Amino acid sequence: MAKKKSGGWLESVKTILYAALIAIGIRTVAFEPFNIPSGSMIPTLLVGDYLFVSKYSYGYSRHSMPFSPNLFSGRIWAAMPERGDVAVFKLPRDTGQDYIKRIIGLPGDRIQVIRGVLHVNGEPARREPLGPYVAEGDGPRMTVQMYREFLPGGRAHLIVEQSDDGPLDNTPEFVVPPGHVFAMGDNRDNSLDSRVPGAVGVIPVENLVGRAEFIFFSVDGSARIWEVWAWPFAIRWSRLFSAVR
Repeated sequence: MAKKKSGGWLESVKTILYAALIAIGIRTVAFEPFNIPSGSMIPTLLVGDYLFVSKYSYGYSRHSMPFSPNLFSGRIWAAMPERGDVAVFKLPRDTGQDYIKRIIGLPGDRIQVIRGVLHVNGEPARREPLGPYVAEGDGPRMTVQMYREFLPGGRAHLIVEQSDDGPLDNTPEFVVPPGHVFAMGDNRDNSLDSRVPGAVGVIPVENLVGRAEFIFFSVDGSARIWEVWAWPFAIRWSRLFSAVR
């Protein structure tokens, strides 16, 4: 009987180990879940969104693996992001931190913001005004202006602006160096991104973790963990399984 119990214990350990290895494998090569802790990507992503990021979209670097082990440099099966992708990357000055922003500039691009309008290679990106938007992030609620912004090539996405004369609304021209990309938040006046060289700056392609694909869960923070009866009302049902664009 003792021998049978010992064998059952070992089988349980093996099952847990195999499950952990499978989970790590999926997380490394296929999809990894992320949650949104700040409002820098409003209105595309909201605080409390949980999303899946495809790890294979740009190939694999050491940052594709848990804890970013220094096993190799560069990327395997590398693919450059498309302008307009929403991507997760490791912060250049602290690779222990994950950031998520929209890729605006590719290697060789000239990026500048003039009176709130994005310019790519000297051409202003068209903005279509969509009216006021009530933004709820990691700060107080505020009413901002929403626009549909069109990048070169016609790809469009939503952005919000408090004004066109904030600290990040007029920048010098940035030239994206080889092997790097330029990223910005969709909440243009409340995003620490590549427009701030000392904090984020341009992002090495090696630091890309993956492309945001879809939201699988979202909560608005109105229910505490012990308020089980309020959970259904805190879920943003309309955002579940929506694609990140």
